[in-house]
Amino acid sequence: MYVRIDESWKAVLADEFEKPYFGELVRFVKHAYGTGTVYPPPGKIFAAFDRTPFDKVRVVIIGQDPYHEPGQAQGLAFYVPPGIRTPPSLLNIAKELGHMPDLLSWTGQGVLLLNATLTVEAHKAGSHQNRGWETFTDAVIRALDERRDNLVFMLWGSYAQRKGAYIDRSKHLVISSAHPSPLSAHRGFFGSRPFARANEYLAAHGIAQITW
Repeated sequence: MYVRIDESWKAVLADEFEKPYFGELVRFVKHAYGTGTVYPPPGKIFAAFDRTPFDKVRVVIIGQDPYHEPGQAQGLAFYVPPGIRTPPSLLNIAKELGHMPDLLSWTGQGVLLLNATLTVEAHKAGSHQNRGWETFTDAVIRALDERRDNLVFMLWGSYAQRKGAYIDRSKHLVISSAHPSPLSAHRGFFGSRPFARANEYLAAHGIAQITW
């Protein structure tokens, strides 16, 4: 199973790839792709890491699961390709932003669209949770927290907030709010200004802003 991942991430995560849990995770994922329908396409499992090199990251947006219906998941949190119906959470992100964003352009500007779990069985949300992906993506967040300075982490909803609880607030900006899903967006996501706040922070630290 061939996957693409930028060389910078291979270096940062080299030790993680050698740990026993990751070997078990790889065996599980290969078996899942070989025996059923799993998303995203196997070559795009690590798309977030391929499109946004480690040293180029400026903003991290943490999602939970890949989308689990045909054509949606592409290895980037919240993103769906053109021609696919826009999911409700992405519609609410667009509503807060004031326009429909081009998430692919975000990744090229240093926005890491990171799901906590990188694969999912078709039509079964959460089906690949607790198999090792969370341990891996915790290591990703830890590497960014420890090795980089002045990043912006957007933690939408209680799951992302728990996952980013240990991020060093003295060296990074952490923006926490309700999740943009229809169930919770009105409880604090709308009006939270995450994109403007991110750019204000980046500008204050002499870092190029994101064209959202």
